[in-house]
Amino acid sequence: MRKALFRKKEFTLSFQEDRRRRIPLFYILFVLLLLKMILLRSFFFGEIAWSRLITDAASILVILSVIELVIPLRAKTIVYGAFNFLFSLTLFAATLYFSHFGSVATYTALYDLPQVLEIKTSVQSTIQISNYLYFIDLLAGLIIWLVCRTIGIRLPANRSVWKIGVLITFVVCVGISARYIQLGMPIQNELVEAENEGFLNYQISSAIKAAKDNTIAAEGNTEDIINEINNLQASYPHKNQTGGAPAYFGKAEGKNVIVLQLEAFQNFPVNLSVEGQEVTPVLNGLVNQGFYFPNFFQQIGQGNTSDAEFMANTSIYPTGKIAMSTGYGNRVLPSLPRLLRDRNYEADTFHVNNVGFWDRNKLYPALHFNHYYDKPFFTNDHFNSFGPSDEELYKVGVEKLSELSKQNKPFYAQFVTVSSHFPFEVPKDRLKMTIPDKLKDTQLGDYLAAVNYTDYAIGTLIEGLKQNGMWDNTMLVIYGDHFGLQPDKNDPAFMKETLGITYDYQVSRFNIPFIIHMPGETEGKVVNTVGGQLDIMPTIANLLGISLRDEKFTAFGHDLLNVDHNVFGMRYYMPTGTFFNNDILFVPGKGFEDGKATSLDTLEPVTDFSAFRKDYDYVLKMMELSDRYVRSLPNR
Repeated sequence: MRKALFRKKEFTLSFQEDRRRRIPLFYILFVLLLLKMILLRSFFFGEIAWSRLITDAASILVILSVIELVIPLRAKTIVYGAFNFLFSLTLFAATLYFSHFGSVATYTALYDLPQVLEIKTSVQSTIQISNYLYFIDLLAGLIIWLVCRTIGIRLPANRSVWKIGVLITFVVCVGISARYIQLGMPIQNELVEAENEGFLNYQISSAIKAAKDNTIAAEGNTEDIINEINNLQASYPHKNQTGGAPAYFGKAEGKNVIVLQLEAFQNFPVNLSVEGQEVTPVLNGLVNQGFYFPNFFQQIGQGNTSDAEFMANTSIYPTGKIAMSTGYGNRVLPSLPRLLRDRNYEADTFHVNNVGFWDRNKLYPALHFNHYYDKPFFTNDHFNSFGPSDEELYKVGVEKLSELSKQNKPFYAQFVTVSSHFPFEVPKDRLKMTIPDKLKDTQLGDYLAAVNYTDYAIGTLIEGLKQNGMWDNTMLVIYGDHFGLQPDKNDPAFMKETLGITYDYQVSRFNIPFIIHMPGETEGKVVNTVGGQLDIMPTIANLLGISLRDEKFTAFGHDLLNVDHNVFGMRYYMPTGTFFNNDILFVPGKGFEDGKATSLDTLEPVTDFSAFRKDYDYVLKMMELSDRYVRSLPNR
């Protein structure tokens, strides 16, 4: 009996002591979390703006105050520890996301988690040892807690006074956070907004903006939105002279169409030689016989490769907030496959991934493809972590398309390649070029080898089409989905020294190839008009003799064979408000006035870009209308 009472008394004393130790634990955790936010800022922004730490401190104190006020005393140690771990894991993941995608992750990135796990090899290659600093305090915190418990640190603790203090802290910090969010929300540049608001407050800001967008979309009428789009497009002089039939209209009418979307394929390897070896001999030959668009740029959003597919088929901007396949795969999407199926074409798509990857099982029906051929249709020759090689992709594709050709059925076929996927590991027995010693064991050398193999595989496709009698009746369209070289691992000076090319970490990085080969054509034509992935669909439609105006099809891109001036936006990997026109790449700061411009011709900074203010306003409005338009489309 006395022994039981002694244990009860011992437990009561321990509990009372634990109460008195709770105050320093609150402060210790606050300091640790703030240090992690400082670390995050160093990874994201390359520097620490100490004056902005107040917003990080306020947002942390809001959360800790809620825990302190709501969680029972006995559970707080566990809750604090769990929160610290989850907080560390979130910042770690956000840092990897930023390193890999160049954008500040928001809560919507959680939708992409299953896709990220599919490309874990690529993500793992971006991890740096310093990233693990987020977790070092978990061990240190445990040690500190044990020391405090052992030596018996005690502070007088009047719980009533303490709770009032925490409540006051909560109210004050909510006010501070709200003010920073209010000041940051008008900023178009997401990176600048996140830097000003702080990472946690930026999540709240993103949620508020998303709610507003959904409200506007719910109230919007598709026809009214289309009228706004038409009026805005009419206000921009895309062509010097209007009237007359469009150039090359119907040049490939009735022909088969094959579209190749090349993984991580930038434009600089085209026509590049390394120690006498052509990096892309097959593409070089196509350039000399078809349309080549050297000033062509990526515009993908959060869905990356799948967003490129979405744009190339719809000419609609990705929202930049969610993969379009995930967010809008339940809609009836106006698309090129839909238009061509109305003209008795069969529309098929080929990809060696499982069709659930990036929710393509939703995207392809939404785009109105007849069939998709995914992983089960291909033999795994273990080329890389995705499995089958591009050669296997094209082999199966030619077999399926031959069956349609024998039935005299015109087809539209989309191929999505993966053999040049990051981290660009080509099996030694599949290498098709010799990498110079100065490029061995560099990402640049690996990339050139992967691009060279991708080019070689295209040659096998062309040969297969010729052998099966389809080449002379097929228009071949080729473009890159997004950049491949990571900017932190490829110094422009090194590229100049080894390859003899001028490389800009923004303009050159986002520059991708766009090539169209027409049946029977033997002379090439270089089209220097600037273009983006939104322009793929309208350009193909014109060559096939499809008038988008007559079809009442709403396209946000343009037929590059019939425009003299072009302007379009980009808002992933670069902030919202970024745009390309015939002259510059523009990247905003907080707004237009403090932005930066780079000449597309010289790759040098442009100091006076005031004449392009109308382009900036036009692009922002057009992207807003595109978002409203796609949100207003009916469910399927």
